[in-house]
Amino acid sequence: MSEAAKEVKNPIQEIVQPFKDLVHAPRALWGINFSYFIEGFVYFGMLGYMTHFFSQFVLLNDTQAGWMTTLLTAGITISMFFFGGISDKFGVRKALLGALGLMLIGRAIISLATGMAGGWLGAAHLLSMAGIGVIVIGYGMYQPAAYSAVKQFTTEKNSAMGYAMLYALMNLGGWLPSFFPKVRETIGIDGAYWVFTALTGVGLVVTFFLLSRKIVDQTIARMADARKLEAQEKRAAAIAAGENPGEEKAEEDKSAETPKGRRSVGQWLKEHPLADIKFSFFIFSLIPVQTLFAYNWLVLPKYVERAYAGTWIGKNFETAVNFNPLLIFILVPIVTALTQKKKVYNMMILGTAVMAAPTFLLALGANFYTLVGYLVIMTIGEAMWQPRFLQYAAEIAPPGRTGAYMGVAQLPWFLTKMIAGIYSGWFLMKYCPEAGSLNTEFMWLVFGCIAMVSPILLIATKGWLGKDFKSKA
Repeated sequence: MSEAAKEVKNPIQEIVQPFKDLVHAPRALWGINFSYFIEGFVYFGMLGYMTHFFSQFVLLNDTQAGWMTTLLTAGITISMFFFGGISDKFGVRKALLGALGLMLIGRAIISLATGMAGGWLGAAHLLSMAGIGVIVIGYGMYQPAAYSAVKQFTTEKNSAMGYAMLYALMNLGGWLPSFFPKVRETIGIDGAYWVFTALTGVGLVVTFFLLSRKIVDQTIARMADARKLEAQEKRAAAIAAGENPGEEKAEEDKSAETPKGRRSVGQWLKEHPLADIKFSFFIFSLIPVQTLFAYNWLVLPKYVERAYAGTWIGKNFETAVNFNPLLIFILVPIVTALTQKKKVYNMMILGTAVMAAPTFLLALGANFYTLVGYLVIMTIGEAMWQPRFLQYAAEIAPPGRTGAYMGVAQLPWFLTKMIAGIYSGWFLMKYCPEAGSLNTEFMWLVFGCIAMVSPILLIATKGWLGKDFKSKA
């Protein structure tokens, strides 16, 4: 066979092989995946009803309900900034179990609040705020610990698919609330909240048994040996190809050194990820397009219910709102398999542009085709860039600091939630009110213009930002 023929790769094999590698991943990784699946169901289920919860049980208006929902979502993100390193210090098992325990308590408190007196200073509001505070701390530990676990439980061969499947399974869980319209009609939002609280308890118990100390320790040791073997094979292949891997190996050994002893404040600031101007600009430039994520719970539930009032879609708004997670579950592994060798920066530009553009479809009017077009195309764009960004943040972290880096990378997401939460409720009240004339077209036109800022920034700064940007995820 000629050398040219050897270079031709089977495209089907390129797609299938990452899935094969993931299937042979250790059981501990699937323990993480199952826990993330359950948590996706619970988190998105409660979040989809959150603005309704504050309007119906706490008696707040749309703007105030948006603020309170933002307190939960933004609080979770800033919590990761402070508690993301817990898993690095105490291990992923303790961090996950502690996080799930806190979220169980917090969700039980919120469920209790549905029977209390409403109003801004009412018992329902005060109790729900206390529950949100507990959830925020728990979730701040949970997500960084889960991604840190994926890094520990995978090798270079299956890490890309490991991160992608974690993200995909969370979204599959987030799709399950689509079947909750009948549950909501039967037991109400308050009853649904108790169901989600019980499921949090199930997730805690399952995680405890699937991630026993013995399984976790054995998996970490096994993956360490596998990574050493992969590195040896990679160096051997480089030598056979006439390359000199010595310099690369020295750089790897240098990066593998874990800092010891206490560091001064100046040293800590110097080594902080945000000290890298290019990295900081990159993650903050994603804020405009990330507002579309925030609209999924701040705007879409009430928009679909009101703009499609009297139709099947309006009556079953959960189905439309949770269509995105189902598509993410289907698309993320496929897109990852097809693009895992593509340059991260190019994928970020293309993905953010594809995600932002369909927002203008909703500016054409509220009908079945514009809604489906928006949800499908936006999700394709999300599948192209979001998992790669999360993996990038985890992979650049020095040894022993994955959780901390994941927490820092979430800071712009915190700002996104805060910013979107400030104005989204006002837009609903003015252009999509519960009673009165609607002008949702202008609302989505503004939202689309905001989202398009991200790909424009990435394109404009490609010569500067993309020059020495890490090429592979």
